[in-house]
Amino acid sequence: MGQRVEAREDEGIASRLTLRIVALGITQVISWGATFNLPGILGPSMAESLGVSVDDVLLGPTVMLVTLALISWVLAPVFERFGARRVMLIGHVVAMIGLGGVALSESMIAFLASWFVLGIAGSAILTTAAQIALAEIAGPKARQAIGMMALISGLSTTLFWPMADGLEGAFGWRGTVGVLVAFFAIICMPLTALAIPPRQQPAVTAGDPATPTIIPPLNRVHFALMAIAIAANGFITWGFSLTLILLFEQKGIGHSSAVAMASALGIVQLGARVVDFVGGRRLSGMTTGLAASLVLPMSFLLLWLGSGRTTVLLFVLMYGAAGGTMAVARSTIPLAIFPRVAYARASARLALPLNLAYAAGPPAFGAILTNWGAQDALRIAMALSTVAFISLGTLMLWVRMERERDGKVTSAGITGND
Repeated sequence: MGQRVEAREDEGIASRLTLRIVALGITQVISWGATFNLPGILGPSMAESLGVSVDDVLLGPTVMLVTLALISWVLAPVFERFGARRVMLIGHVVAMIGLGGVALSESMIAFLASWFVLGIAGSAILTTAAQIALAEIAGPKARQAIGMMALISGLSTTLFWPMADGLEGAFGWRGTVGVLVAFFAIICMPLTALAIPPRQQPAVTAGDPATPTIIPPLNRVHFALMAIAIAANGFITWGFSLTLILLFEQKGIGHSSAVAMASALGIVQLGARVVDFVGGRRLSGMTTGLAASLVLPMSFLLLWLGSGRTTVLLFVLMYGAAGGTMAVARSTIPLAIFPRVAYARASARLALPLNLAYAAGPPAFGAILTNWGAQDALRIAMALSTVAFISLGTLMLWVRMERERDGKVTSAGITGND
């Protein structure tokens, strides 16, 4: 009888956690769709209204990413002290202000200033913030929770762009942005408030005896190796995200086939996330990340050596699987290296190099492909991805040796559950 009661209680806890993950996933779909991904569907209308080119409009998301990177570092102690709930709720309000500014913009100065505000909001509501929230509420199941949310948030453009396109047809692009402001008020804020319970006790840093929840300082060498590996891979994957069609065309693929193959990448990446979520529960984010980091340079080597439809298809499978797996692993690697109570600090600080890499990747690889060609772009990608693999492998061995030395390696250690 007692076992059945405990089983029902466990099922209830799991169900509540699933609902929290789904709620946060919905806020991520809206938050990404209404900010960074918005010019992907409204960009031409925005450019025409402002009297500028679409390239000029795309500076908005770049400003957002750079701002997000810089502000995330500053927000680390705020997340630790007040928890993700307060930070995200305030962030939604700031996002509403930024979107309101975008909708009312009549000049590029006002437009870019509004994207600066959205960058501040993004540091408080986008992926890093949601992952910090899940680390708070999911406990030992944080890795699985983050993986599940990644599946939902990965559908942002798939779900959001058709809706935004329909709204633009009905209300114009400014009216559409106004509707998105309302989405934050009536959907994102209530879901965030329901998904994340209020923090009962603030955490403090080491050396402050005020509370028993002590957050140890991050090992600088561990963090540096992690940041190098993740930022290098992020620079490559985001760099190729907007230039794959050009890359494939330079490797001898016709335009229509290049578009089809590049479009298939999203399906492969989603499939890799599903496989990682379902089958990766016995492996840490470090282990899956190391495997993905090994496959990435191999995929670039394959495409560098060959050309034609078959080679490109194999590249899409390898590159897509590695990129999809790494998208989840980069969020969970800090759980495998640092104590869970330090996850907010590690993730917020990691957002600085990672988002700068995201912002720099597309224009850098666009320029390389345009001026130097596919072979040089692939050589650079191979070099960077190899550096990432070596950094992550070194980190994994270093952490393992330290834990063996301290007698802290268990069956769930760095190669087991997080």
